[in-house]
Amino acid sequence: MPTILGIESTAHTFGIGVVKNGKVLSNVKHTYTTESGGIIPTEASKHHESHKFEIYFEALTSAKTDEKKIDAIAFSNAPGLAPCLLEGMKFAKELSNKLKIPLIPVNHCIAHLEIGKTTGAKDPVMLYCSGANTQIIAYAAGKYRIFGETLDIGVGNFIDNFARYAGIGFPGGPKIEQLAKNGKYIELPYKVKGMDIALSGILTNLKQRLEKGENVKDLSYSLQETVFAMLVEVSERALAHVGKRELLLGGGVACNSRLQEMCRIMCSEREDLGETKFFCPERGFLVDNGAMIAFLGEIMFKANANVFSYENLDKLDILPKQRTDDVIVSWR
Repeated sequence: MPTILGIESTAHTFGIGVVKNGKVLSNVKHTYTTESGGIIPTEASKHHESHKFEIYFEALTSAKTDEKKIDAIAFSNAPGLAPCLLEGMKFAKELSNKLKIPLIPVNHCIAHLEIGKTTGAKDPVMLYCSGANTQIIAYAAGKYRIFGETLDIGVGNFIDNFARYAGIGFPGGPKIEQLAKNGKYIELPYKVKGMDIALSGILTNLKQRLEKGENVKDLSYSLQETVFAMLVEVSERALAHVGKRELLLGGGVACNSRLQEMCRIMCSEREDLGETKFFCPERGFLVDNGAMIAFLGEIMFKANANVFSYENLDKLDILPKQRTDDVIVSWR
């Protein structure tokens, strides 16, 4: 069985994981953070460059393996922030050249979905909510297809933007979740348009309320209750549309316990339509991580899908604008 090392570097996290035969042997990461403001792509890429060897050797040690036993290297190829993606690809190429092993560029969004197999989900609708990505994805007619998404900004960026405006710092999600525990509901705009959602108007409304001196705890609670209800609504509509009976959460925002609770309640309330199961990977697989890149890389390596020889690395480049539904999943 091949041993695959995966490198994640799409945004604020630099992570490396090792996978063999579908089993995660290690999953090590380090995240770029700020006390105020948001992510600065060039600074995040410098963070990745400064921590790459530390993370690499820690991942190998944690996996109880040696770099000479690695059969291929997978890395996050798209979508993401170009400076961060380039740093990960550069390191992957360095290792490929050094070890004389192939490279496998993988789609970050698909990796979030595929690592969901560790939960036991077989054929789910996935609510994928991270920084820049908010999508309802399901596998249908030979490829992953997007059945709904944000029309403007991703839910993670939406939350971080509000947190930054409130002076909370980056990343804002965990801090907003804590503040929300002591807040009460204030009515906010609710923007669902068919299978899609829109968040920019809600963000403007929240900022205006903050400027008027409204309680940030109440605004945090109302933000979660309103936007998560929108996400649950379009997820349920997707389940009905494609006729599936599994909902899988993915992405960093899925770490939020209230979002998980609302999804779990929705699935349980659909029992009259047939049992709908709810799945959510452990936290380490929800946030950006190298294990999910290695996990998908192993699937692709076994199918010889998109595998580049170390002798042909000059043909390899990043595809930062690639969409999830541009990826035909030929290894399925």
